[in-house]
Amino acid sequence: MDLSNILYAYAEDRSQYFNAIAPPIMQTSNFAFRKVEDMSRAFEDEMSGYLYSRGINPTVDILRKKLAALDGAEDALVFNSGAAAIFASVLANVKSGYHILSVDNPYTWAKKMFDIILPRFGVKTTYIDGRSVENFRDAIRPNTALIYLESPNSWDYAMQDLEGLAALVKSINATRASESPSDKPSPQIITICDNSYCTPLYLQPARLGIDISLQSATKYIGGHSDVVAGVISGSHAMMKKIFDSEYLNIGSGIQPFNAWLLIRGLRTLPMRLQQISATTRTVIEFLKGHPKVEELLFPLDPSFPQFELARKQLSGACGLLTIVYRTEERAEIVRFCESLKHIMLAVSWGGHESLVIPRCAGIKPEHFDATIREHRMVRLYIGLETADYLIEDLRQAFT
Repeated sequence: MDLSNILYAYAEDRSQYFNAIAPPIMQTSNFAFRKVEDMSRAFEDEMSGYLYSRGINPTVDILRKKLAALDGAEDALVFNSGAAAIFASVLANVKSGYHILSVDNPYTWAKKMFDIILPRFGVKTTYIDGRSVENFRDAIRPNTALIYLESPNSWDYAMQDLEGLAALVKSINATRASESPSDKPSPQIITICDNSYCTPLYLQPARLGIDISLQSATKYIGGHSDVVAGVISGSHAMMKKIFDSEYLNIGSGIQPFNAWLLIRGLRTLPMRLQQISATTRTVIEFLKGHPKVEELLFPLDPSFPQFELARKQLSGACGLLTIVYRTEERAEIVRFCESLKHIMLAVSWGGHESLVIPRCAGIKPEHFDATIREHRMVRLYIGLETADYLIEDLRQAFT
């Protein structure tokens, strides 16, 4: 489907709402029926119509259909945060006694789910270096039911070979399906990939064989730092499974107004990513030549350790990059970040504004160790400002 059609026309039936160019915000909690039979059908399958906005809402419906199409997937669900999307998609696919395989150091709230919540219910997680398919092959157990990926992640941008891993899982699942029934049959393995770094414009995990593509729509999809949301996409059967259980039960669906803000954000997504990507390349050239930058990490820079995989798997890499600051003192990193006048000290990325966050902000000063490379990492997000404007700010802060 053509990208312009997805962003500007698909799933929008303007004749249903007075031919308004922008879709309306259906700010309603519930929907009325003329016939009991119609209400009964809605009770049987909330995903097939409009009953209660905890489930499906017309404004949300437009958004989820667009997001599924962007991902090259059959269907999608939209949540009130990325953390909620992670929670529901994982919880729907594990049960007591199952095993999860996750990449090292996943997103904070994914890791807390794996380390604190799921062990209470008999689900264990193993963390591995996901840069090699062989590492997954070696770590899969008979009770492994889910593989959790981030490609790239949001600090050092470690990637996984999604196509190679999907082929491995498909082979294992086929073998498991052919095994003789037993008291404890091995589960089919489900793959989940967090695609928040790239957006569906630059990477579509579903097209590479991944079961569930996940992203924080707070980032580039929203694009204005004014809405928090998460999205998962995949087969209709998988989305229905999650919708009927975790999505409805937890009540973590997005609200109509926030869905409308995301539809608005989608209208300018390609142009924003194009501008951000161009500015990022210029800022990278400045940073690579600065004496205070020991190392620069960006997936589509030739110096990146997985550059060949990045070039094969990604069609773009947007505006998130990391520098390893050349210093022996935490205080110098703090001074640099606090001296920036226009680049703001804040979490997240994907909005109009450029941001910075030092890794040492999450490390107690007494635990800072300059010999540990990660302690000296500073992550920059390049927004919609001009390159000259940002470079001048970086230059004066380094000074």
